[in-house]
Amino acid sequence: MTSEAGGFTDPSPELLAQAATAFGLLASPSRVHIVWALSQGECDVTHLAERVGGTLPAVSQHLAKLKLAGLVRSRREGRRQVYLVDDPAVVAVVHEMVRRLAAVADAPRASLRFGESGA
Repeated sequence: MTSEAGGFTDPSPELLAQAATAFGLLASPSRVHIVWALSQGECDVTHLAERVGGTLPAVSQHLAKLKLAGLVRSRREGRRQVYLVDDPAVVAVVHEMVRRLAAVADAPRASLRFGESGA
């Protein structure tokens, strides 16, 4: 059953489950970093591991999960596998979240934290 609020119809339970799964996959800082790196261009697992500071097996596992979810894809280039972002909308979400968090972190504090004094 879907309901309307403010002119919007609620998504189906199946669609909400898919969205939760996608957000769950992006709940890992390493996976967000991988998507961030791939949003700037194709890359193989060796260079991704160097960039995100992970081991080859760990980055390979993250890529396999992101690939199964359809968030990244790969193509063969000679003897190596090259990865790229398969969904530009996911890149937009990651970029927007990072941009917003950076803006909040850079914003001047409106009030002093507990324990700090102005004197």
